[in-house]
Amino acid sequence: MADPYSLLGVPRTADDAAIKSAYRKLAKELHPDRNKDNPKASERFSEVTQAYDLLSDKDKRAQFDRGEIDANGNPAHPFGYGGGPGGGGFGGGFGGGRARGGPGGFEFETGGSDFGDIFEGLFGGGRRAGGGFGGRAQPPQQGANVNYTLRVGFIDAATRAPQRITLQDGKTIDLKLPQGVESGMQMRLAGKGAPGPGGAGDAIVTIEIDGHAFFKRDGDDVRVDVPVTLNEAVNGARVRVPTVDGAVMLAVPAGARSGQTLRLREKGFTRKDGSRGAQLVTLMIDVPADDARLKAFLADWTDSRPVRSDLGV
Repeated sequence: MADPYSLLGVPRTADDAAIKSAYRKLAKELHPDRNKDNPKASERFSEVTQAYDLLSDKDKRAQFDRGEIDANGNPAHPFGYGGGPGGGGFGGGFGGGRARGGPGGFEFETGGSDFGDIFEGLFGGGRRAGGGFGGRAQPPQQGANVNYTLRVGFIDAATRAPQRITLQDGKTIDLKLPQGVESGMQMRLAGKGAPGPGGAGDAIVTIEIDGHAFFKRDGDDVRVDVPVTLNEAVNGARVRVPTVDGAVMLAVPAGARSGQTLRLREKGFTRKDGSRGAQLVTLMIDVPADDARLKAFLADWTDSRPVRSDLGV
């Protein structure tokens, strides 16, 4: 794999926030669901995810910056003497394969097969501190992280409904969506990755929020267009409208205009601070195409206001 800093397009001095921001931007652009006919984008998505996995881990990033591991997280000198802190020796793991179409409809990707068991079989119990090959033994390597993509329905995301995911080993976990959830956000499940001599790696869950038939997200708000009849707009009325929390009654003011937007508080997405956005309801006056009584009424009435004067016509 290429240099992880280059893959994410950030300098080596970039802080955690800059790295996270760069990854989110690339993940949204390259996600396989948005590039089904572009296999190169899928490969690039895997590469930037692996780069982010390394750089977002404080210890791994430090090891990479010191030249102790390569961009895949493998020891830079796996069979050399003096290749790492404490005089080298044999170490770590080598990058493994990747799989797709995991249990429960989630995609997963693994890497980092460990050579610890092989060395234990060859040398009767593994490396001993202070002896063996090259002096001080390196700590057992942790298992590889496993990446998952979790698709969440629009309403579930807005209401933070619990989500159930199936892990690579077949076990299921009920996941609580974070405040401020959005597509591309990642959740780390400690110890739910691949097993290893130094303990299991982590599961990295990337959230993708689905669209909706009539709701649209606008930041932390939810927008929806709601038709109203001519008499409801002229006389005012209470009409039933959908929200992500269920249907509610909305007061349409008398003399309402088509395109007028009304606000329902606390009916949007949950922000990071725990508060919620609003639902913005845009009224759309629906005039019947062929109504004899309406035509008869309008035959004796004309609206003479200069309603297009602001347009200069």
